[in-house]
Amino acid sequence: MAKDEEDDLLPDKDAAKGFYAKYEPKEILGRGISSTVRRCIEKETGKEFAAKIIDLGAATETGETNPLHMLEATRQEISILRQVMGHPYIIDLQDVFESDAFVFLVFELCPKGELFDYLTSVVTLSEKKTRTIMRQIFEGVEYIHSKNIVHRDLKPENILLDDLCGTPGYLAPETLKCNMFEGSPGYSQEVDIWACGVIMFTLLVGCPPFWHRKQMVMLRNIMEEDPKDLIRKCLVVDPIKRITVQEVLRHPFFNQMVLLPEPSIDGRTTTYHLCEQNVHTLREYSKYYETTPEYNNTSKIL
Repeated sequence: MAKDEEDDLLPDKDAAKGFYAKYEPKEILGRGISSTVRRCIEKETGKEFAAKIIDLGAATETGETNPLHMLEATRQEISILRQVMGHPYIIDLQDVFESDAFVFLVFELCPKGELFDYLTSVVTLSEKKTRTIMRQIFEGVEYIHSKNIVHRDLKPENILLDDLCGTPGYLAPETLKCNMFEGSPGYSQEVDIWACGVIMFTLLVGCPPFWHRKQMVMLRNIMEEDPKDLIRKCLVVDPIKRITVQEVLRHPFFNQMVLLPEPSIDGRTTTYHLCEQNVHTLREYSKYYETTPEYNNTSKIL
């Protein structure tokens, strides 16, 4: 039997009675090395979710095949997900079911899929669209950092629209040094800022910044100063000198001068005041986004 055909088979219902009693699994949404993601429907409410079915006996990217190690790593992932639940830009874990051979993680469903797939279809995004997505990502990163959690693997494939750790194209220099050289000082939250800089470049240019040197020429030609300045500050090799997430959210790229209306008491006249405002967040200008199809998406960190 081919590998994909094996993955299409659902685990024995006797192995996870709790999951099958509550949810009805549907088609496959995606596959990983040791897991499969399926759309599922909660039987009582009819609401759709995404079920990540982890095969504890499958090999990981590093060749690990010990089910106990896999289970321990999965439980650590569950613990972290529960710590960050409730943030609007971080995917919510709905349910967990364990059997001897499988773990079922039930997440909220983001029906528009991965940012990576969307980027593949459109190649590049406008500066306005990039500002919307990147602010949501940075706000999510700020929140997990406040919990003393480092993501380590931020990339478009892990951004959902409504033995190196991480992925090489998004790894910060200090992460590479830590994996390559003994006695390296290690890494911390700054690695996520580097990855966000790579994501932002990819959204605006259409490809990651380190595939070819000529992409830096493209960056200079097609981008305005504010996003270019922010990317530069995210992609600083020295993590001590790299911009922090709080400084990112105060950067001019996410803030600009706008005219805000102030109607008179009698409602007959309106005065406009020039103010510095963030005009591209769902939180502050939700009505604007609801009526503007281009921005009617929310990004979720996985």
